[in-house]
Amino acid sequence: MTYYDKLHVEGEFEEVIGKTTDALSDEGFGILSDIDVSNAFEKKLGIEDYPEYRILGACNPPLAKQGLDTERDLGVLLPCNVVIYETDDSVVVSAVDPEAMLSVVDNPEMEDIASDVRTRFDRVLETLADK
Repeated sequence: MTYYDKLHVEGEFEEVIGKTTDALSDEGFGILSDIDVSNAFEKKLGIEDYPEYRILGACNPPLAKQGLDTERDLGVLLPCNVVIYETDDSVVVSAVDPEAMLSVVDNPEMEDIASDVRTRFDRVLETLADK
């Protein structure tokens, strides 16, 4: 079982971040955190040439509330991460598979929420593939 879905996207790194953020917004997700891993490696480790790598912490508030109301400790798995990074020939967008992630929660009530998030993330990736 894989724990993510990914897509190679044409375009400049910052442009792909913008498109990804817009596609997530269209599906009801806001960005709670934006972690610039490359910048952190430069500041903390002195690595100046690490390829661009960002982790966006995406959250859909109504779904997050539903999940937390169902399973109070779910917060340890939130927000849902979307990773954007450079390779030699493209930019990759990788999103956590919420069904795989939430399969560790022993609560059948979480299955519908995970399925909903999965469907929304699939549409985000489809939107990016179409651009």
